[in-house]
Amino acid sequence: MSIKVREWLRRLGIDTTHEEREEIDREIERRTGQYCDKGVELLSEAEFLTIVDSVRRRRRKQIAEPLVA
Repeated sequence: MSIKVREWLRRLGIDTTHEEREEIDREIERRTGQYCDKGVELLSEAEFLTIVDSVRRRRRKQIAEPLVA
């Protein structure tokens, strides 16, 4: 897990779960093509917040969907 991503989240005052941080790391790697610690350096704060918001919305949507048996 990325140390720099955790630092950004802490600096911005954003609380996340471990799973959300892992997804944020993966999304940064997907968008930048680099390991998340290097990739996060390429992002602006607005881009980083967009990634965090999209991951959190996706996770909430997954949790909110009822299980169909």
